[in-house]
Amino acid sequence: MFKGLDHLAIVVPDTEEALKTWRDKFGFPVLYSEVVNNNTVRLTHLDLGNTHLQLVEPLGDDHPLRAWLKENGPGLHHFCLKVDDVGAAFDQVEQMGLPPAQAKPHQGTQGKRAMFLDKTATDGISVELTGA
Repeated sequence: MFKGLDHLAIVVPDTEEALKTWRDKFGFPVLYSEVVNNNTVRLTHLDLGNTHLQLVEPLGDDHPLRAWLKENGPGLHHFCLKVDDVGAAFDQVEQMGLPPAQAKPHQGTQGKRAMFLDKTATDGISVELTGA
């Protein structure tokens, strides 16, 4: 079911500031940037060659990732695996002992659907799945 790594995601307080490091210093080209989930999060993807680096910027002061930033600072938030069909994966992961962390898939980048697994089943590591 798992088709490999889709992206590594880091939460940042400001995308433009983060780009000064990841684009300007490291030289990773920006592939695209978009605002999703009812204008609450900016997702910016950079090309790492064999995968993407996703900069995740919460846009509202009350967004849960603002609290995450306050507690942890900018940094690695999750890794995301590719699947063919998020809806089918949503039904299958529970049987694998990997329950979903939410009641239904959410909007990911470029029209893809995505879902997080419950961290209690992944040794505390935040794992996202994305696909059609």
